[in-house]
Formats: sequence, structure tokens, C-alpha cells
Amino acid sequence: MKGKIYWLFLVPSAFILIVFFLFPLLIMFYYSFLQRGVYGGFEPIENVKEYIFNFIWLKNYIRVFDPLYIPIYIRSLYIAFLTTLICLLLGYPVAYYIAFKVKPERKILYLFFIIVPLWTSFLIRTYAWILILRDEGLINLLLMKIGVIDKPLPLLYNEFSVLLGLVYGELPFMILPIYASLERIDISLIEASKDLGANEFATLKRVILPLTFPGIIVGVVIVFIPTLGSFIVSDLLGGAKSMLIGNLIQNQFMIARDKPFGSAIAFVLSAFVLLLLYIYRKFLGGKFEVL
Repeated sequence: MKGKIYWLFLVPSAFILIVFFLFPLLIMFYYSFLQRGVYGGFEPIENVKEYIFNFIWLKNYIRVFDPLYIPIYIRSLYIAFLTTLICLLLGYPVAYYIAFKVKPERKILYLFFIIVPLWTSFLIRTYAWILILRDEGLINLLLMKIGVIDKPLPLLYNEFSVLLGLVYGELPFMILPIYASLERIDISLIEASKDLGANEFATLKRVILPLTFPGIIVGVVIVFIPTLGSFIVSDLLGGAKSMLIGNLIQNQFMIARDKPFGSAIAFVLSAFVLLLLYIYRKFLGGKFEVL
């Protein structure tokens, strides 16, 4: 009887997952096999047998791997990898400092400063970077005023601005899981390492890093995956010069009105993300405790 009661607590979560995640995914999967109409929308299938046996239903998926779009996929993977790496290099020292160098009564304040930007719309924060990076923005005006440069630097509408916006948006999601794993470390292990003659760097390398690897993996996953499908930052800060997979999908739905092809790209991206999660679960999930 108790087991049945426990299962009842899963009903709300299962309902949300099915209605808001699984059902839209199935709709997108169905749309991906259809054909675009002349004026957008979908073209009705007149000859089902010809449509199936001539593999017309696979046309959108074949088009996904057209060489025209390969540079976009490569650029998206490169930007996502670089964003994740920079977030890790910046986020780990911050999390380490808060966990071990800040007084216990001030840790909440530091974490508050990390979390508080998330209370503001990500779209508004991205627009703020436009005001900062544009030719008449805060950085260029300041540099010209102090005489460092004579003309504005091209800080906006390039891969640098896209990378900056993505790192800014995703950095808290790297800091928080690493900080959580650092907080769980038994201080006696660090003290034992120092008592045995290890300096701070050796302690970090041999004791702290291995113990915080689960937090690092979680941070990498929750930064890399959203970055791979991001389109707001590249659209606003990159202009038309830095198209990513997310922009390609958005353009197919909103501009080209080719919903079947956009659905095919989105489903392939979803399948790729699920494959990455499966690889993580298969090869790393059993070795490290997940936070």
C-alpha cells in the first residue's frame, strides 16, 4: 500500500513531463516527416504509397546534413565548447573562493550576488550588453575618454560578443554545482593533505579536484546543452554574422515558414543532446555520484 502511495507523488511530475515535454516532442517528430506548403504550412500527402516507398518522408532529414549547414553545426559546437570551457575556468576559482576563503556568515551574500541576475529577464540582460558593447557604448566611450583608443573598437556583432553574452548568461550555472560539491568536502581530508606536506596546489590537484569532479560534470552538462541550442544571444549580439543551430531553427519557423525542415533540425538536435546525456550516464554516471 505504501508503494502505491509513493507512486502517486510522481503523478504531477509525470503529467508535466508528458504534456509539456513529451507531447510537443512527438508533434515536432510528426511535423518533421511532412512537406512544406507553397505558402508555408504543410502540403497534404496525396499518394501515400509513393510518399513512403520513394523515401520522400526522409527528405527533411537528408536536407539536415546538407553541406550548406555543416559550418553552422561546427560553429555551434565550437561556441558551446568554448563557452563551457571559459565558464569552467572562471567558475571554479569563484566557487573555490566562496567555499573556502569566505567567512561562513558571508557566503549567503556572495551566492546572492551570483543568483540575483537570474531574477531579471535574460532578454533584458542581453539588450544591456548591446548598450555596453556598441560603438557609442560604455566601454568604447570610456576607452576613448582616457585616450587608450582613437576610434571605437568592434566589440559588437561578432563571435566575441556572442561568446561574452553566453558566458555571462551561463556562468552562474557552472558556479553553483561546483560550489555545492566543494561544500560537501570533509575539511579533515584537506587538513590531512597539508599535514602530510602537500602545498595548496598539490592539495587542490590530488584531493579537491577529484572530489569535486561530479560538480564539474554537472556544471559542464547544464552549460553546454543550453548553449548548443541558444539563439537569443547570437541573434542580438552576433547579428547575421554568427548564426548557430538555434538561429537556423528559428529562421525556418519564423522567416522561411518551413516548419517540417525546422522540426527535423530541432529533432536531430534533441537526439544529439540525448545521445550526449546517454554517454555521460553510461560512462560517467556510474563512476561519480551525481549531485
